[in-house]
Amino acid sequence: MTAQRTESGAPDEALPPFRLVASETAWRACLAALRAAPRLAIDLEANSMYAYAERACLIQISTEDTDFILDPLAPLDLSGLGDIIADPTVEKIFHAAEYDLILLRRDYGWHLHNLFDTMWAARILGYKQFGLAGMLAGAFDVRLSKRFQKANWCHRPLSAGELAYAQKDTHYLPALRDRLAAELEARGLMAEALETFAEQSRVKMPNNGFDPDAFWHINGVFDMTPAQQAALKALFLYRDREARRRNAPHFKVLSDQTLVEIATRLPTRLSELDAVHGMTSGQQQRYGRQLLAVIAEAHEAPAPQPPPRPPRPPDAVLIRYDRLHRWRKTRAQARGVESDVIISRDALWAIAQANPRSVDELAALNALGPYRLAQYGEEIIKQLGIRN
Repeated sequence: MTAQRTESGAPDEALPPFRLVASETAWRACLAALRAAPRLAIDLEANSMYAYAERACLIQISTEDTDFILDPLAPLDLSGLGDIIADPTVEKIFHAAEYDLILLRRDYGWHLHNLFDTMWAARILGYKQFGLAGMLAGAFDVRLSKRFQKANWCHRPLSAGELAYAQKDTHYLPALRDRLAAELEARGLMAEALETFAEQSRVKMPNNGFDPDAFWHINGVFDMTPAQQAALKALFLYRDREARRRNAPHFKVLSDQTLVEIATRLPTRLSELDAVHGMTSGQQQRYGRQLLAVIAEAHEAPAPQPPPRPPRPPDAVLIRYDRLHRWRKTRAQARGVESDVIISRDALWAIAQANPRSVDELAALNALGPYRLAQYGEEIIKQLGIRN
């Protein structure tokens, strides 16, 4: 961090000074304040556009009277924050929490309890615009700059502008939460919201490991000849090696469509790379000779075989899922919300596969929480009982 701002930073004109936490002394004072707070607004900044494997680069936390900006790249023991994250007596306010919760779980092993997600609250209320910038503009006439949306949050030192931008992401969340909570209470939707927040806090961890067969998912691969597919696979593997070596995301080495075009053209001379759409002169200089070598070696490789497709669900399951899917869409349209606010897609599949014959059997699946079971259980059983 910058030498001139170790404990606090230059605030936005409308905001009080934030407290920058990059030393053990600052962290101990911050942790004491966090432990005394009944609720915290939290946001994370990561470097997914700048690294092979993204990581949390900044953690913003606001209490009722102080905005803290934590530097997780500094040598701080953040385990005390993990205890607060897990504490069910402390409410944690996020906006669109899923990605942040995945980072907290993967980077620190933390499991969050007692979530209030302002994005999901807005969706449950039927808001058509639920991005944070739009909601803050509508509720508080606050404008969030787009200038730092694509910033590399792991570079150091961070500028005053970057830190002020980060501060705004949590400063207004408690007040926004209170507005949305009042609306939920007034419309009798708080029970649904709390159930949704609990579901959202149980994040599913994605499999972010590199899959050497994932090139089969690139658009256009099945229009290629076997020789071109072999070249694409080799280029796909080369790009991953290069991305790891450079600690860069795949798209900053070569895009998927550039790989497809190179594999389709099968160039043998550097000059032929000039015709590849989307390939810069810098990429040609950096990777050109290696790309030609990879393609030449792929000529000797056997044609790759697509991985087996997962088995198709039985027709009866597909029919039940389609019926439930149409019911969910009708329900959502009548209420003015998006379909997954009613019931998640995963829950629909679980129900279609199990085919419960009663509300008790439906409850035993644990696919729905108590609120949705009470609201929709009878309707779901009725839909499953319809015979074509």
